[in-house]
Amino acid sequence: MNESNPNEFSSVVLFRDLSTAHLQELVPLLHRKTFASGATMMTAEQTGEVVYLIQKGTVKVCAESEDGSEVILTILGPGEIVGEMSALDQPMRSASVITLEKTDALWIDRASFHRCLLTMPRLAYNLACILSARLRMADDQIRSLARLEVENRVARQLISFAERYGQPQPNGDTHIPIRLTQGDIAALIGASREHINKVIVAYKERGYLSVDRQYHITIHNSHALAKRC
Repeated sequence: MNESNPNEFSSVVLFRDLSTAHLQELVPLLHRKTFASGATMMTAEQTGEVVYLIQKGTVKVCAESEDGSEVILTILGPGEIVGEMSALDQPMRSASVITLEKTDALWIDRASFHRCLLTMPRLAYNLACILSARLRMADDQIRSLARLEVENRVARQLISFAERYGQPQPNGDTHIPIRLTQGDIAALIGASREHINKVIVAYKERGYLSVDRQYHITIHNSHALAKRC
């Protein structure tokens, strides 16, 4: 990256609170890449040579079940990191990452990533916090699958996305700027698309939320939605 302003890294959680000097060190190590919607950023069992940092767009992290169907492990948006696990502890990817819309990303090679973690304590701390947060979310997901009805699971997932990516609006609404189709929500929470459709329609009719043509959801009544978690 040439002539880059470190301020453009502000949305990347991994770089939060890094010193200006360390951000400047990162500039020549980061490279830009744009992926079209539906593109495969990485595949399971692939050698993990690079780590991606999402600047704009939405991706799904998925794996294949025993019957060959796709299981969505998580959906990630701007500011998130993908590919860090194989860069840290194993040579092969543990899941595939596919874009849900046009996605702009930065990438750093594995060797440079390792070196930065060793020389930038704040970077290593941020990564530990990211991994810890994902572990908590995975635990919450397991508990919700065991205890909650589909309507409750949908509400919980939307509130979670709003907390992570939500953009407060002047009228009090919260816009979630990541692409969330009913099919992807269904695969994420373990339900049928038809069931998700009924829940989303019901939430629309109650005035809890709306969905635009890009499948970006705006929450109008977060309190009512949270009560259903």
